This record gives sequence, C-alpha cells and structure tokens, in this order.
Amino acid sequence: MKFLLDMGLAQSTARNLQTLGHDAVHLRDQGLQRLPDDQIIQKARTEGRIVLTHDLDFSRLVAISQSQLPSVITFRLKDMRPAQVNHYLNEALDHFAADLQSGALISIGENGIRVRRLPVID
Repeated sequence: MKFLLDMGLAQSTARNLQTLGHDAVHLRDQGLQRLPDDQIIQKARTEGRIVLTHDLDFSRLVAISQSQLPSVITFRLKDMRPAQVNHYLNEALDHFAADLQSGALISIGENGIRVRRLPVID
C-alpha cells in the first residue's frame, strides 16, 4: 500500500511502513510541511496514497467531498509516540486493508478502531 504521512506523525512511522514493504512518504521528507490540508488530500488522491494523520480535518474534508478516495487513518491516541502509533497502525492494516484500498475513514484510539466506508452519504 501507499501512504502519505502528515506532520503530526513521526518520520520513523514512514520508515517502519517502508520496512514492511509499503511505499510511505512523510510530508517533511518532501519539503511539504506547510502544504494546506486540501492540497495534501489532492496529492494523496493523485498518487493513490492513504493519508495518515492526527488532524481531524482530513476525515471531515474527505467526507464532505463525497469522494471515495483517498482513505484516511486518523490517530486519536493519548500516547502518540512512534512505537504506539506503529502498534495500532499495524493492527489496523492487518484487519482493514481491503477497506482502505476501496475507500474508508478509519479512526484509531485506545478503545478501538472505527471504520466508515467512503463515500459518506447521509
């Protein structure tokens, strides 16, 4: 899978994904740390990447666009150290890879993982 990591996540999480065989890039590695959220979403959509973030705005923006992609994983952890993020991310990837590839908003917290398929239609 292909991932785009937002500034709220450590660059080491991208490296962890790379060691697992994924194509993962961090905005900082590309000099894009000030890229606006809507342009990050467009970049992910164009490149076929899943957005990893700590920022709730990404899920909201994708939901209101009523588009099917990009998928977004939002971390709502109290402990955002890379080891914790990587642990929960690996669990989500093990269980929800198909959802992510077809389009989903996933929220990861200590109390569980919530999945909402895209597009969001009320």
